[in-house]
Amino acid sequence: MGIIRRLSRLAWLSTRGPKLPPLGLYDVCHSPRRVMPGDLDELRHMNNGAYLTNLDLARVELVVRTGLWDRLKEAEVYPVVSAQTISYRKSLELGQRYVIESRFLGLDERSVYVEQRFVVDGEVYARAHIQARFLYRKGGTVPMDELGRITGMDPAAHPIPEWLHDWAAQVRMPSTRTPAPSTWE
Repeated sequence: MGIIRRLSRLAWLSTRGPKLPPLGLYDVCHSPRRVMPGDLDELRHMNNGAYLTNLDLARVELVVRTGLWDRLKEAEVYPVVSAQTISYRKSLELGQRYVIESRFLGLDERSVYVEQRFVVDGEVYARAHIQARFLYRKGGTVPMDELGRITGMDPAAHPIPEWLHDWAAQVRMPSTRTPAPSTWE
């Protein structure tokens, strides 16, 4: 996705986003989109990187509309994606309209989880699960009890599915303070 298009989308979110109807913390955010020429790959369907970029922008909209944006800024914390997986079912083609549906699933002792779907006329074309950690602007990881206080997320009220715990354990990378040599077996 071109830098101009990304910046224009972020500008739109910062000016128009706050005027959109607010959402509850666990509501589904519907972000309408259209496949643009810059989204296409050599096979003339949406490139896998364009899916990830559009998911990123839709998560920003989710954070703005749930009111988390202001709370996170005030607390001087920000999210980073630590793991994600996406499954593709059908291709998106040039000019096709679609909606990205985004929803917080909950949190566990380490991370926050989001599900996002690419939907055309009520049908899921692709689905992604995202794991995010939150960092302090001054450095360091935000403890989950502190994040719960900032966001209002309650892991007891919204437990994540067991398979998501298993996935998170399987894809977890070592801490940045732990060596991670590249060795192939």
